Amino acid sequence: MKLATFPALALLALAMVMFNACSNATPNLTGEWKLVSYGNATNPTPALPGVDTTISFNEGQFGGTVGCNTFGGDYQVNGNQITIDSIVSTLMFCTETSAQESAVLTILSNQALNISLSGSQLTLSSQNGASVVVFERK
Repeated sequence: MKLATFPALALLALAMVMFNACSNATPNLTGEWKLVSYGNATNPTPALPGVDTTISFNEGQFGGTVGCNTFGGDYQVNGNQITIDSIVSTLMFCTETSAQESAVLTILSNQALNISLSGSQLTLSSQNGASVVVFERK
């Protein structure tokens, strides 16, 4: 092997190690997120306009509002998956937001969701990839 090739190989190896470390990093969900869309992953439903639907994550606990009702609970992140323990929610019935509230809480109630962060957008998807909830950082 030529001596000039060795530094190039060492640099390539270091880059591969750093890339692998970055790809296994735990996503940072801390902060407040506003609902963008939800439902079927191939054709998600846009969030209702003018309805404050948010979720906040902070040190193993989350909470938010799905329009009419508030909710919260505990969560754990392991790699690119989030496990949400049982969700506690108020139970007021609001006709204009009930379908959105029900769909979002049902998806979040899956025991483990895949996490995808792209820029300021957070996508939580079911294990089979069929359902998603998409948020944007506030």
